[in-house]
Amino acid sequence: MEKKTEALISRQTTEGVARAPHRSLFYAMGYSPDDLQKPMIGIANAFNEIIPGHIHLRDLAQAAKLGVAAAGGTPVEFPVIGICDGIAMNHDGMKYPLASRELIADSIETMAVAHKFDGLVLVGNCDKIVPGMMMAACRLNIPSVYVGGGPMLTGTHAGQKTDLVRGLFEAVGQYAVGEISEAELQEMELSACPSCGSCAGLFTANSMNCLAEALGIGLPGNGTIPAPYGQRKALAKLAGRQAVEMVKSNIRPRDILTLNAFRNAIALDMAIGGSSNTVLHLLAIAYEADVPLELEVFDEISTRVPNICKLSPGGLHRLFDLFEAGGISAVLKQLADQGLLEANEITVTGKTLGENISRAAVKNPEVIRPLNDPYTKEGGIAILRGNLAPDGAVVKQSAVAREMLVHSGPARVFDSEEEAFNAIMERKINKGDVVVIRYEGPKGGPGMREMLSPTSAISGIGLDKDVALITDGRFSGGTRGASIGHVSPEASEGGPIALVREGDIIEIDIPGRRLNVRLTEEELSARREEWSRPAPKVTGKSYLARYSALVTSASTGAVMKIPGNDR
Repeated sequence: MEKKTEALISRQTTEGVARAPHRSLFYAMGYSPDDLQKPMIGIANAFNEIIPGHIHLRDLAQAAKLGVAAAGGTPVEFPVIGICDGIAMNHDGMKYPLASRELIADSIETMAVAHKFDGLVLVGNCDKIVPGMMMAACRLNIPSVYVGGGPMLTGTHAGQKTDLVRGLFEAVGQYAVGEISEAELQEMELSACPSCGSCAGLFTANSMNCLAEALGIGLPGNGTIPAPYGQRKALAKLAGRQAVEMVKSNIRPRDILTLNAFRNAIALDMAIGGSSNTVLHLLAIAYEADVPLELEVFDEISTRVPNICKLSPGGLHRLFDLFEAGGISAVLKQLADQGLLEANEITVTGKTLGENISRAAVKNPEVIRPLNDPYTKEGGIAILRGNLAPDGAVVKQSAVAREMLVHSGPARVFDSEEEAFNAIMERKINKGDVVVIRYEGPKGGPGMREMLSPTSAISGIGLDKDVALITDGRFSGGTRGASIGHVSPEASEGGPIALVREGDIIEIDIPGRRLNVRLTEEELSARREEWSRPAPKVTGKSYLARYSALVTSASTGAVMKIPGNDR
């Protein structure tokens, strides 16, 4: 991209007689007059002591600051909140993670505009922090580079690879049916998460960190370099340098995050079998970038791009295996060679995506299969519609057992995650059942809780090839099995899922992209007349009450909109 210059935004706080008080405040913190003449780069650091994926981010932020300084900029670090989805799981704390995505974007906007940063390095890692940071970058449209904290090393137990989900969460179900002892469960607790970093499988955090490379807002290696490795610090340092270079060249997020860039990210998503949450997050990021991304695009690309990786929870490989096999660049190179990517899209490197991946190669074809020998001919995610989900539902089809791709069975209806989880653990769910969990959508939850505990319990007790689960909530990236989420419209908005009764026959056809309840339109209409909206689960002054009032459907990314404002 041709170099171009533009006046530094930070001059609004540092230049001229009227800004003498402003400069004095900078001097109080140890900045020099020379520092105030350089591009001022905000380092948005999501470090905290509650998320394993973030516990090491101080080091990465420091590396990014060194990179900024080396390139002739002035780094200014500020904090960003973050929630550990695993710790928030299976209680009312899970109402907050998705809602926190909007807070993260809002807080970065607030800091960047109030202090007039010229550019940003966004240092995050886990589930909602990554998309929240990207949303902020698109909204602000100032030069920005995202750098993730990297994946955790793979755990081991009894000589076998393990991780938090395909190991410990599922072990809870195994313990419930007597397959393992409490002592063994405790041993697994100590081995499932052996290092800092985002949980070792292709769950939501790692999925989004991988997609950052395809979007072009993250550097090559962002998705798979292990968190404890020195290469991760080097990547953060390079991110700092690139942020300054982007300010000098005036390359902005909306130059990078085009519709083609999103299509590239979706193609990668389908190839590697990423988290179903990527649908929510890509739609939300596109919304902030004013890119007209529609739900149908995911399914269109899924029919063309095969699934060539099987990472936990859908398989036994982890992010470390993908890293050693050549990383995301190797996957992208295969896709580009077959014309499945728009390789001319500009990235934060200043080069095109094609240039970034030109030297990549697959080092282990067992981890990254050739496109002519995929696990499945279709991609990892499918969009279902039908009388139960007129506005769509999402399933990670790459993690569904072949036996469950087409299934019909009686509905077992629960109006909360807790009710469903207790029924599963008490062995009240039978082979063939379809568990329906509703009033857990963006508005109704509120917050659209992840259903990892129920889905892991189903897998742990050995019913993942016999029982399906559908919800207007969502799933962890660690969920496997016939788990269909984001059912829209949601129950609290009067969607058809609110009308389902115990024993109704649910029909699932993933290859045919259908999700129906076996009822006539007349019967559904009659039930709709009888239905009344339940009282909100959260009232008063809570942030969740405001979130519930403003959040939109999962089918549009569950973004918050001002009433009457379509954008």
